[in-house]
Amino acid sequence: MVTVLDNRAQAGAAPRPRHPEKANRPDTEVLPKPDWIRVKAPVSKGYFETREIVKENRLVTVCEEAGCPNIGGCWEKKHATFMIMGGICTRACAFCNVATGLPNALDEDEPASVGRAVAKMGLSHVVITSVDRDDLADGGAEHFARTIRAIRAAAPNTTIEILTPDFLRKPGALEVVVAAKPDVFNHNLETVPSKYLKVRPGARYFHSIRLLQRVKELDPTIFTKSGIMVGLGEERNEVLQLMDDLRTADVDFMTIGQYLQPTRKHHAVMRYVPPEEFESFKTIGLTKGFLVVASSPLTRSSHHAGEDFERLKAARLARSAPAIAAE
Repeated sequence: MVTVLDNRAQAGAAPRPRHPEKANRPDTEVLPKPDWIRVKAPVSKGYFETREIVKENRLVTVCEEAGCPNIGGCWEKKHATFMIMGGICTRACAFCNVATGLPNALDEDEPASVGRAVAKMGLSHVVITSVDRDDLADGGAEHFARTIRAIRAAAPNTTIEILTPDFLRKPGALEVVVAAKPDVFNHNLETVPSKYLKVRPGARYFHSIRLLQRVKELDPTIFTKSGIMVGLGEERNEVLQLMDDLRTADVDFMTIGQYLQPTRKHHAVMRYVPPEEFESFKTIGLTKGFLVVASSPLTRSSHHAGEDFERLKAARLARSAPAIAAE
């Protein structure tokens, strides 16, 4: 069951809190950040140019809404992850900084606006994500499909990666999105199953695994991808089991990054995982059969997505070459 809060401000009323479901929670302890997790404030010319394009087209980016630490570096290179269907999510995940509540109606012009922005920015690869829209009959699947088609029309040489919700209890929704043929289909598990009740209470771990598996059944040519955060109190063996679950679903690409606490009302950082542990996860993931593993403290789902897509294609080609030669 998903609880949807109406936190839209009424005329003349004081602004509602960004996370009303967390307002009465006690503040959690904030651990001091180690040196390896610190980033510089964005000040480059490219960053401000990207911000202007986003504002001109009245677009929402997960870079801003989720407080991504990599925003300066990505926007400097004119890389941005567009978040469609508004900036209000119907879920209340304990880790996420996106506002929670009852969203507004869909903007029917948004797909075309995204297409124009992608063309203007000259992107070779774009990532499209969204809030959860449990209020919609299809969870926003058709809006995803329209956005993919709009980008294809405006920027036919741009490759498209989508990062979708789980479409829980939305029969037929996944098929609509896959039929639009994104190049990469990403859906994040976020954490190990033992942490779902506290960290991702509106989701179901094995539903998400099955979603990723179903993508490959519908279209084996689409690359599949998933990611998790560490530092939420998970055990190492749980991460390794999660890798096996993803490989059972034939997922190609896994990302692993450090969880960073948005506010004192969010889930606490239980531990800052040192860089050498991330390297270990990367090595193990590759031995388990992933085509690509991105694992570092500052790794995020969309960080270096364009470069990683090229690595995905090269890895698939290299793996298929021996089989082709043997025929």
